Amino acid sequence: MMQQYLERIRQTVTGWPGMSAQPHRFGGTEFNLGSVEVGHLHHNGMVDIPFNSKLRDQLIAEGRAEPHHMLRETGWISFYIRSEVDVERAIWLFRLSYLFNATRGSQRASLKDAVDVPTAVAALQLSQPLADVFQRVTGGATS
Repeated sequence: MMQQYLERIRQTVTGWPGMSAQPHRFGGTEFNLGSVEVGHLHHNGMVDIPFNSKLRDQLIAEGRAEPHHMLRETGWISFYIRSEVDVERAIWLFRLSYLFNATRGSQRASLKDAVDVPTAVAALQLSQPLADVFQRVTGGATS
């Protein structure tokens, strides 16, 4: 069952414009937007995703993620897939990371015509506190 969950996540995440997948150095699959890692998925169902510390803190406060299993004082989060419901939650977290990274650096320019960030963020139905943090850290990319 876990392999089916992981494959569903892989297919969904790599379907977004600009995304690619490759083997992760510690096992599993790493997802990249251009040269930037959006997160990775381990074979045991553990998901690790980098955010900045403000987004990380809000995700943890809302119970959507846990501090990274090893890098607890960084912007990284961990999330554990244990059921079908967790697959959608993991995809949601990857999507948030994707959109966060789509607003930054060269990704912003390369995805300008491929991703409507405000519409995509609205589809995630962020809580108001999380939406406020996202807007602050992306320089208003959701307006």
